[in-house]
Amino acid sequence: MATISVPLSKEHQESLDQLVKSGVASNRAAVMRKALERLAEDEAIEDVLRAEREVTQGKVLKGDTRTLLGLD
Repeated sequence: MATISVPLSKEHQESLDQLVKSGVASNRAAVMRKALERLAEDEAIEDVLRAEREVTQGKVLKGDTRTLLGLD
């Protein structure tokens, strides 16, 4: 497991401590891990929603995948 060092403002430190105190996670590192997992999930959801919007807007490719990718 890697360790990184990230400068945080006083407000961010206080937020971390409050989240630990309220039981969201057992320590600051666990809060940060949860936050990263949540961000990754949110980004994945946004990717799906963006793709759905593109389909609705008619931004769709049709045809053979190999041809579309220039592999033929």
